[in-house]
Order: sequence, then C-alpha cells, then structure tokens
Amino acid sequence: MKTYNIILLAILLPFCAFAQAPNFSLNGKIGTLDKPAMAYIDYMDNGVGHEDSVALVNGSFKFSGYVSGNAYARMALDHTGGGKGKAVYTGDVIYFYFGKEQVSITSKDSLQNAVFKGSKVYDESEAYNKEIGGTIMALTKAVNIDFNRGTEAQKKDTAYTKAVDQRFRKNIQDRNEKQFLFAKNHPNSYFALVALSEAAGSKVDVARVTPLFNALPKALRETDTGKELAQRIEANTTTALGKQAPLFTQNNAVGKPVSLADYKGKVVLVEFWASWCSPCRAENPNLVKQYQTYKDKGFEIISVSLDNVKERWLEAIEKDGLAWTHVSDLKGWNNEVGRLYGVRAVPASFLLDAQGKIIGNGLRGEPLNKKLAEVFNQPHLTN
Repeated sequence: MKTYNIILLAILLPFCAFAQAPNFSLNGKIGTLDKPAMAYIDYMDNGVGHEDSVALVNGSFKFSGYVSGNAYARMALDHTGGGKGKAVYTGDVIYFYFGKEQVSITSKDSLQNAVFKGSKVYDESEAYNKEIGGTIMALTKAVNIDFNRGTEAQKKDTAYTKAVDQRFRKNIQDRNEKQFLFAKNHPNSYFALVALSEAAGSKVDVARVTPLFNALPKALRETDTGKELAQRIEANTTTALGKQAPLFTQNNAVGKPVSLADYKGKVVLVEFWASWCSPCRAENPNLVKQYQTYKDKGFEIISVSLDNVKERWLEAIEKDGLAWTHVSDLKGWNNEVGRLYGVRAVPASFLLDAQGKIIGNGLRGEPLNKKLAEVFNQPHLTN
C-alpha cells in the first residue's frame, strides 16, 4: 500500500505543478528608480486574495503567478522606502484588471502615468470605464478638483460645498445607470458582471437586477463575483425585516466555533465591522454603552469582522474595549457571513429578537439606542 501511494504521488505531482504553473507576468519599468524603491501588489482571483512585493532595480520589477481567470489588482509604488502602508494610502497607486497575460507597465516617472501593453483584459476594462463615465477613483479625483476651483471663501460656504456634492452625486448616479445599460448591452462581457455587481449595491433592486443577472452566461454567473452577486440578490429577501435571520457558524479569535443558533432566547445585534473602518470604530463607544446597559437583560452582540489581518483585528477589539463575542474567517470582503447577509459596506448591522427574527436593519447611534430601549421596555434617554 505504501508503494502504491508513493507511485500515485509521483504521478500526480507533475500534474499539480503544471496546473499551478505561472500563467501571467506583470513586467514594470518606471524610470530608473532603484533601492530603496519597492513595488507592492494585492490582487483578487476568483475570491482569493494574493499579495507580493519586489524591489526595483534600475526602474524594473516583475510580478508573476497563476490566476484562474480575470483578476483585479491594486499596485503601489514606494519611491522612497516609506513602506507599503504609506505607498498604498498616500503614494503612487493604481487599480487595474488583468488576465492570463504577459503585461508590460512602463512610465518615465510613476505608476499613475504608466502605459499598459499586452493586456486584452486591461484594454477591455479601459473601454468599459470610458463607456460608463470613469472609475470611482476618477470621479472622486474630479470632485476634489471641482471643489478646489473655488476661492477660500467659497470653500467655507455651505451652499458652495453642497453644490459641488450634488454634482458629484449626479455623476455617480449617471455612472450607475450607464453600468446597468452596459450589462444589458454587453451580456457576454466579463465587465457586464463587474458593472452589474457594482451598480446593484447593497440594497439590491431585485426586480431590476435579477433579469440582467440571469441573462449573463453561466460561466460568468459561476465565477466568485457572480456567486457573490447571487448571494446578495438572495440576501435582499432573507435579511428583510420580519425574516428569520440566516444562521451561521464562524470561529472566534481562539478558533472556537460560534453559532448564531446558540443565541436563541437572546436579543442579538449581528454587527459587521473592521478595524480599518473609521465609522465602525466611531460607533464602538456607543455599542459598549448599550451592551453594558442591556447585557444583563438578555442582550448580546456578535461582531463579524471583515478584517484579513488577525493582529489588527485583535488590537482593535482590545483598544476599543469590546467585551462581547467576535468572529471572523479573516477573508476580508469575502467573509462567508458577510456574503450570506449581503454586506457590501461597513458598518452594517441586523438586530434580532429572542426568536431570531430581524427587527432592525442598519441601526446605529440614537436609532439603535431608541430601538433597544423599546425592546427592553426602558425609558430612552438621548446622549
């Protein structure tokens, strides 16, 4: 039997190696940058996150690996050795799609001015973005330029800032409509799925989105992005007020499974958050106060983290003093509970009664406090 296993392993290994052989490369040449300059990449391939880094040598760098289909990447270039965090949040950053391709990325000075060659997927994404009015990042950059056209006095004028904001929201709305149109007119394009997924948002218009989704080829619907959108469509019904909350089990910080089913008989707030989410962290003091007020009356909180770095997750729990149940699979936006509940933005929450029915959706701050006071028959005092 041992001999058989060894032979079988010897037969399978070449096939396994072949299946995962690199099928893409991203070859960069940015001026003559050298040490300590670094390039960083994070990309999603069919729901799985990957990251890598490499030092630049006379402006050159290369990333290679295996992708199962089209991937979405964030690449950051650290010109001065300040580290990945600085490069990603304040430095030279680009976002792009690529596939099983040999891609060249060249520029005299920066990633933001780089020219892509050899990528059909990238070219298709550029055509898609042009048709819908640009990326969110481009529209955000444009609104900042729009705002900065004003005088210092205008920038302090609420009427001026409101007008700028209204123009920005109008551009976002127009872009959203163009995304729906793109999905309708180009159902066989991978970017039809991208457009529909983004346009659908968190509160899915099921009647509008479902026919467009069903018109996509099966191969697109069965990608991870397609499956996630299908879950979001379903969650629009399963997480509505009055519905039994979808049951889940996920590990806590020490690897012990926590099941929502075990909390029957308790009023439970299922809270989706992340250590990097500023509005989430800003709400935490209020959650601490409400938990202290009602925990002895049958109130529990299960916080589901969309973090992907355990240390940051645990640090935030300790720093904010969150003395209730915490779970995460550390898959970021692909957290299985988050997908089950259709969560696409944080903070997000679902308040369940003692029978497990959803009685509140998206409550935080005073609306949450008022609802808890109502549930526990307590007088509500505003902060």
